[in-house]
Amino acid sequence: MARPLTLFFLLLGLWLMLSGHYDPLLISLGTLSAVSVTLISLRMGIVDAEGQPMALLPGLVRYAPWLAKEIISSCLDVALRIIRPQLSIEPSIIRVPADPKTAPGRVAYANSITLTPGTISLEVLEEEIEVHALSAASATELQTGEMGRRSRRLEAP
Repeated sequence: MARPLTLFFLLLGLWLMLSGHYDPLLISLGTLSAVSVTLISLRMGIVDAEGQPMALLPGLVRYAPWLAKEIISSCLDVALRIIRPQLSIEPSIIRVPADPKTAPGRVAYANSITLTPGTISLEVLEEEIEVHALSAASATELQTGEMGRRSRRLEAP
């Protein structure tokens, strides 16, 4: 019973945050929407331990701030390369080892690469990820493997 209630309150909280309207009618419609989605999810059988992997939460709490820092520093790097022409743009396609061993882990790693400005995941393979890097610095940073090691810690034990 805890998983459906968690889903309901998460949906309701998300609805309240995104709507920004707190009239009684709108709150009741949001509550009705959250109840409906929760009931449909129960009927479909998707409210289970796999759908809400709470074991991954501690790793995500550590990974998200680090990824945010990487995104901000990459944004600054790309902006400086645009503003200052003397900073070179050296596009390259590299292959980095896919450190996470599970498919969801590799997808999270590839998405983290794409979220970081200056790099885009082109193809996710079993053992490696093909990446387009805007500069040699961003390619070198990826090849150090720090992001791969950190994303591997997100995988379920």
